[in-house]
This record gives sequence, structure tokens and C-alpha cells, in this order.
Amino acid sequence: MTDNSLKFLQIGEGAERRAIAVRQRDGAWPGLFWLSGYKSDMKGTKAEALARWAAAHGRACVCFDYSGHGESGGAFTDGTIGRWLQDSLAVFDACCRGPQILIGSSMGGWLALLMVRALKQRAAAASATGAGTAGPAAPAVVAGLILIAPAIDFTEELMWKRFTPAIKRELAEKGVWARPSAYSPEPYLVTRRLIEEGRNHLLLGSMIETGCPVRILHGVADPDVPWQHAVGLTSRLACDDVVLTLVKDGDHRLSRPEDIERLLGAVAEF
Repeated sequence: MTDNSLKFLQIGEGAERRAIAVRQRDGAWPGLFWLSGYKSDMKGTKAEALARWAAAHGRACVCFDYSGHGESGGAFTDGTIGRWLQDSLAVFDACCRGPQILIGSSMGGWLALLMVRALKQRAAAASATGAGTAGPAAPAVVAGLILIAPAIDFTEELMWKRFTPAIKRELAEKGVWARPSAYSPEPYLVTRRLIEEGRNHLLLGSMIETGCPVRILHGVADPDVPWQHAVGLTSRLACDDVVLTLVKDGDHRLSRPEDIERLLGAVAEF
């Protein structure tokens, strides 16, 4: 997406107020709604490829950066799953209309599923009270999900349960741990607040009903989110149309040309 499409959405109140960077293209439905991974942003390879595909096919597309990421305001260490979910829902409400395909990478896959749950809860509440909006201003709806190496419940399953006693002690005493990263020369600062708040959003303890088709792409050689994690997620999506594609030599990012081709193929299904 070109820089001239950049805009900022102000969300939150008081000390929680922050500017969320958004790049949006208008176009046909279903639109594409991109959700980046932990410590990633909308200028990554996959997001840029989706934006180009959307432009070439005349499809609507929205990409954004969570607070504390990329061009958005806020500190990364203030981030939690709940805060980034709030960012995601605010952008979805402000920028999307009609059917949308949520495309989430890593943490973005978790947030996509949390968005679906939140939107279903909202719709049920509106139906119970007789509220709702009709016509061209009707709110957006989720028509499909594409999840790339989805890191569902990662704060608990892939962080806390794997942390050594020394790391857990450092989090308890200091409130933050500098985690070395294979994707950046700087370590990721993992906060105690991220871990504790993440427990409010865990999904793998029960069945997950999205009510829409789900496509999952996962690399067998992923060192960060084991492919078995995606299999476990698939078993929780028992009522949905789900296709899990395992890429034998694929890593966590799935950003190689052949991986991008698979992603765009999945998008084209919708």
C-alpha cells in the first residue's frame, strides 16, 4: 500500500488513548482484513503481497499496526492481547463494511478468532435487544478466516508453560523479561502483564465455532509454533469448514515466494 493511503484512527480514552496507523483501499467484497503477528507490522512481506493482490483484483483491503507496533502510537510493553483485540475491533468497525476475510498471521490468527467471538457476542446482544443497522451502513461481517501459523493461546501454551523457573522468577520480580529473537537484533520484552492478561482470552480449552470457512497454513519446520498446535486448533473447529495445509519445509513466517503463492491461492477461494 502506498504511503498516501496512511491514516490514523484515535481509539481509547485518557491515558489509554492511542493513534492506530491504518492503510485502506476501497474495492469489491469480500474485503481483506490483515492481522499481523507479535512484534510485526503491516509493511511485512505477506501484508504487502495481499495489498498488491487486492489492488490487482479490485478488492477492498485494510491493514493496520497494533498499538506499540510499526507506525502506531503507544509503547509495545503496554500491549496485551485484550488491548490489541480492542485495536483490531476498532479498525474493523471504522474501516470495514460488508463481508470480510480475516487473514491473521501467528498472533494475528489468535486475534482473528477472538474477533469472531467478540462480533458474535455483540450480534447476539443486539438481536436480544432488537437493535441493529440495516442498509449500506450495516456493520461488516466475517465471511471467512485464513490463519497462517496461528499462535492460539501463545502467551500460556508457548510462553508461560515453556518458561524456566528462572524466567518465571524474573517476570515475578521485575515484571519483564528480555526474550532473544531470531527475527530481530533486539530482544522482545515480554511483560508479566501480557502473560496474566492473556489468560482472559484463552480458546483451546473448549470448542470454537466461527460459523465460516477456515483455511490454515502451517509450516512443519516452524520453530516457534509447532505444527501440532495447528492440528489441535483444527480439532477445536469441529463444526466449521476447515482445511489445514501443512507445508513440509515451511518455517514460521511462510513468506517465501511459494508460501505467498499458497496464501494468495487461499484468498482467491473467497
